Amino acid sequence: MKILVTGAAGQVGQSLVQQGSMAGYNMLGYDRQQLDISDRESVLTVLKTAAPDLVINAAAYTAVDRAEIESCYAYAINEQGPAFLARTCEEMDIPLFHISTDYVFAGDKQGAYDEEDTVRPSGVYGASKEAGERAVRKATDRHIILRTSWVFSPQGRCFPNTILRLAAERTELSVVNDQWGGPTSARAIADVLLKIAACYQSQDTVDSFPWGTYHFSQLPHLSWYGFAARLLDFAKAEGLVSEGFRLHACTTEDYPTAVSRPANSTLASDKLLQAFSIAPSNWEDDLQKLIEHQRHQFGA
Repeated sequence: MKILVTGAAGQVGQSLVQQGSMAGYNMLGYDRQQLDISDRESVLTVLKTAAPDLVINAAAYTAVDRAEIESCYAYAINEQGPAFLARTCEEMDIPLFHISTDYVFAGDKQGAYDEEDTVRPSGVYGASKEAGERAVRKATDRHIILRTSWVFSPQGRCFPNTILRLAAERTELSVVNDQWGGPTSARAIADVLLKIAACYQSQDTVDSFPWGTYHFSQLPHLSWYGFAARLLDFAKAEGLVSEGFRLHACTTEDYPTAVSRPANSTLASDKLLQAFSIAPSNWEDDLQKLIEHQRHQFGA
């Protein structure tokens, strides 16, 4: 199967291309310079030339705070881009897998969000991603929308890499302890998408395939402070962070940002398990791999 991946330079995009190739798929990875999904002609040209069997959209504008002043750009990538992809895929009879986010929810629910919960984003980033979901659903029935949360990988800008950088520059750090979610590695997200792709490939008829919106996050759910504490435990054991470094818990009120973050970003993955027999994995193994990568990177 030939799979075209947009946003191939990003965390999930890189993982998709690498893991898909290892699994024997013909992976075609396009970064933004090669395929600007907000450009209708670019989308048409690339998809018609490549003629893939499946498109996975890993391209996104993810700068949560900056989106407030770059709203046009955020909507171009997060709404118009998915709309162009979905319409073109529908015209060419190609399924589309699209990655979305926990930010489509307000974050005020008690308990994990499921796919039937009402979306209510609070900022431009979340609103633009939710608009992208609607655009995909409107344009094509043959879609998988995978909402996920707290994405991390050894490469790129993500919470663990930021914490490790700050720990190398400072002697102490405060992290919020009242925002909860499920850390999820790019590797795990790619693995889920490729497993769904394998299920699609093995189907006798596409009409019986369980298209729709699904949630996936790794376990256990915890606060940003709890995630940082576990990361630093690993980092200290590997000699990447001084034993004397101190981590402190603070509240969201103590750490104001341009856009409020969801207090609860936990996602229930029950529907994914029922439809595809894909159970949430533990993020600690992937976090340990991130630490090992950084140790080799810096020769610690």
